[in-house]
Amino acid sequence: MVNSKIQAAEENLIHVYNRFPIVLDHGEGMYLYDTEGKEYLDFAAGFAVCGLGYGNRELNEALKAQIDKLYHTSNLYYHESCGAAAEALNRISGMDRVFFTNSGGEANEGALKAARRYAYTKKTGRYEIIAMENSFHGRSIGAVSVTGHDDYRKPFEPLLPGVKFAKLNDLDSVKALVSDKTCAIILEPLQGEGGINPASQEFMEGIRQICDENDILMICDEVQCGMGRTGSMFAWQGFGVKPDILTMAKAIGNGIPVGAFAMTEEVAKYSLKPGDHGATYGGNPLACTAVKKVIEIFEKEDIIGHVNKVAPYLTKRLDELVQEVGCVAERKGKGLMQGIVLTKPVAEVNSRAIEEGLLVIQAHGNVLRFVPPLIVEEKHIDEMIDKLRRALA
Repeated sequence: MVNSKIQAAEENLIHVYNRFPIVLDHGEGMYLYDTEGKEYLDFAAGFAVCGLGYGNRELNEALKAQIDKLYHTSNLYYHESCGAAAEALNRISGMDRVFFTNSGGEANEGALKAARRYAYTKKTGRYEIIAMENSFHGRSIGAVSVTGHDDYRKPFEPLLPGVKFAKLNDLDSVKALVSDKTCAIILEPLQGEGGINPASQEFMEGIRQICDENDILMICDEVQCGMGRTGSMFAWQGFGVKPDILTMAKAIGNGIPVGAFAMTEEVAKYSLKPGDHGATYGGNPLACTAVKKVIEIFEKEDIIGHVNKVAPYLTKRLDELVQEVGCVAERKGKGLMQGIVLTKPVAEVNSRAIEEGLLVIQAHGNVLRFVPPLIVEEKHIDEMIDKLRRALA
């Protein structure tokens, strides 16, 4: 039965994903279940999307109620859920103005346009963007242009002109690239796809200083590391280094496709004007209902406090693997966004983990990534470690 479903999908879909040979059916809390009834402990959360896990009743009911009212008009009209979601998102992100998109890639695309428009309005003649090596910002042409992996970039060249790449946590490498044409610096405070690489406090502060001294916009991509993942609502808040533009997606909708880019009032004053940017489905009532309700649940249930309570236990158990398992070379990351560097093929370990009923994902540099739902408890971490040890054996 499962094989026939997989075969049907293989025959009709464009093969751009390396899918695992399971067909998922439903989820509850920290667990997913396939069509054969097998249970999987989920430490991937749909690529850090399902922060509240699966089957959250309060969120489900809010979405069902909104479907019965309205789930699309167009962006020519206001609707109540959009204004409420925007107010809530600006409040928790520390920004002033927000534009809703359908994904993280679109959010980064919009941020790049906003930075270019800012330079155009101020008549600076600037257009160059400094990005980081090993970064990942999405799959569209603009997002790929600022993604620091040749494997992602080369098949689609020539890409967006004026993009230069510096090294994360190497301020001198950034300074060497700054010119009178630089309009923005984009970085992830914690690189996800690139290998779970955290920015340092010194680096974040240094980027902010470079931007302030040269009228350059600082863009923080928090599509994956935002929304509680690192122990603060957004990672920049943990550093105390505020960007000019912030991008987000994934966990802000807990699986409903929604992203956003937000900016300070000062940037908004000189940036996008009516007609410069748009998204037919961006900010639709269903997506905005999800954002508003997710934020309500985060605050009511103190999800950030829970992350800070349970994350040290995940760190401790992963550090034990480094000490006790020969093929585990290093742990890195922050909060509930962690990774271990392996000396054996990650794909092999991933496949064995699935056999053990554990879902984890790979990151660049032979890194096994752990981004569980933020509702994870210590008992789930213990269960994960037991399954992972068998997969690593």
